[in-house]
Amino acid sequence: MKKVWFAPLNTLNTDEVAAKVMALYEKAEIKKILAKDEYTAVKIHFGEKNNTGHIRPDWIKPLLKAFKETGTKPFLTDTNTLYRGERQNSIDHLLQAYEHGFSIENLGVPIIIADGLLSKNYSEVPIKGQHFQTVKIANDILHSHSLVVLSHLTGHILSGFGAAIKNLAMGCAPRSGKQIQHADIRPQVTVEKCRACGLCIKWCPKDAIVIYDGAAKIDTEKCYGCGECIASCRHQAIKHSYADSSVNLQEKMAEYALGAIQDKEGKVCYINFLTHITKECDCVNKAQDKISEDIGILASYDPVAIDQASLDLLQDKTQEDILKRIWPNNDYNAQLAHAEKIGLGSRKYELIEI
Repeated sequence: MKKVWFAPLNTLNTDEVAAKVMALYEKAEIKKILAKDEYTAVKIHFGEKNNTGHIRPDWIKPLLKAFKETGTKPFLTDTNTLYRGERQNSIDHLLQAYEHGFSIENLGVPIIIADGLLSKNYSEVPIKGQHFQTVKIANDILHSHSLVVLSHLTGHILSGFGAAIKNLAMGCAPRSGKQIQHADIRPQVTVEKCRACGLCIKWCPKDAIVIYDGAAKIDTEKCYGCGECIASCRHQAIKHSYADSSVNLQEKMAEYALGAIQDKEGKVCYINFLTHITKECDCVNKAQDKISEDIGILASYDPVAIDQASLDLLQDKTQEDILKRIWPNNDYNAQLAHAEKIGLGSRKYELIEI
C-alpha cells in the first residue's frame, strides 16, 4: 500500500498554501530524491492565457528555495502544446509563463521548455506497453536526474480528469507524442447545432475544418484528433465518437507516463493541488468556475496512488462522483486501471493527514 500525504486547506492565502507545501516536503522527505549537482526537473503547467486555476508561482517559491539549498539544480519545465494557443512554441510559451509570474526574478530558478523551440527535442524510450513499445519523451525531462511533478487536479473533456498521470503523459511528450496519444479521437459535427461561427476553424492546428453548406465540416484525413474543436465550440455542436476513443486515449496516456519516468526509480515525487478544481483543464484560455470547494494538497511517490486519492477526496468533498456526472462518457477508471496493470503504480494507498 502506497503512502499519500495530505495537507488540508481552509484558504488559498499564499502564505498558508506555501506553508502546507513545505510541510509536505518535510513529512514526505522529498529531499531524499535530490542530490548535489544533479539536475531536477520540476514539471508544472504554467496556465494558458486567461486561465486562473493553475498552480500559483508564489505557492512553490519556498519549495524551490529548499531544493536549491540541497545543492541540486532545479528548473521549471513543460512541453509545447498540440493546439493553437500561447504555448505552442517555446518563445510564446516562455512569455506566457512569465506573464503568470513564473520568472527567474520571482522564483530564482530558470524555465526550460523541455521539447525545444519547435517540439523536436525528444528521444524514443522503450517500454513494455499494450499500445506502444516505444514512446517519445522530451529530452530535457528525460536527461534530468530527478523529477518533481506538480499537478493541478481538473476535469478533462477527453479523459474525464487530469492530474499526475496526465501531467507525465501529455506534459512530458513533444507535440508528435501528444498527437499519437490523441489519434483515436474523431470529432463529429452535429449540423443542426452548428452556427457556422468559425471558432473551431480558428483553433484547429491542422486547418482541417471549413464551413460548407452553412455548417462546419471536418476533413478526417487532416484531423489528428487533438479535440481542440470540441473544447472551443460554444454551441456543443462538435463531439467525439465515444466508441473506445476515451479508453484508448487514457491507456496511451498511462503508457506515456510510464516512459516519462523510465530510469528514475526512487528519483520522482508527485504533488497534487486540489485547489480551484474546474470542469476542464488549465489549457482552456478562459477563467473557469470551480466545481468544488478547495480541498488541499497531496504528496506521494506513486502517481497512480496520488491520483486515486485525489479523486476519492473530491468525491468525499462533493458527496458525488462529480467528474463522472460532468463527463459521463469518459470513465476515468480506464486511466487508473491501465496504469496499475502496466506497473506505473498502485490504486491502493494509505492517506496520511498532516
